[in-house]
Amino acid sequence: MLEWINSFGWIIWLTVFLLLAVAEMLTLNLYFILMSVGALAALVAFLFHAELWLQIVIFCVVALATTVLIRPLALAHLRRGPADSLSNVDRLIGRHAVVLEAVGANSGLVKIGGDVWTARTRGGADVPAGASVEVAAIDGATAIVSFPNVHKSTGTATTTA
Repeated sequence: MLEWINSFGWIIWLTVFLLLAVAEMLTLNLYFILMSVGALAALVAFLFHAELWLQIVIFCVVALATTVLIRPLALAHLRRGPADSLSNVDRLIGRHAVVLEAVGANSGLVKIGGDVWTARTRGGADVPAGASVEVAAIDGATAIVSFPNVHKSTGTATTTA
């Protein structure tokens, strides 16, 4: 068995590389792809006729080093981006909406762009239908809205015509 491994170890390392690459495609968490770099390093060590124990050590060291050193940098790079690259509900924050059904602390409906959302106010004040509000946050499927013209004494919003 050891003789076969010494003759065809490249198949083992290539298989490990491919399995780790497939695992990365399924999980997308940047662990397995960095471990596959270790498998490639071990494959190169095999091609230079390194002993099996050295190939295993090279695999472990390179996989650990890439995971510890490269993964944090890669994740920081992936998370960084301009504001115009926001996706999904993050794009809605700061947009203006029109109140379709009076919005209060617990319920209401607003139209954001072309979509109708359930909504509630951040401060607990009531906003009448037809008012213009701004999306302050998204909580699940509910838009949390704020509005510029609130009367502090009555707790109701007014619209300007």
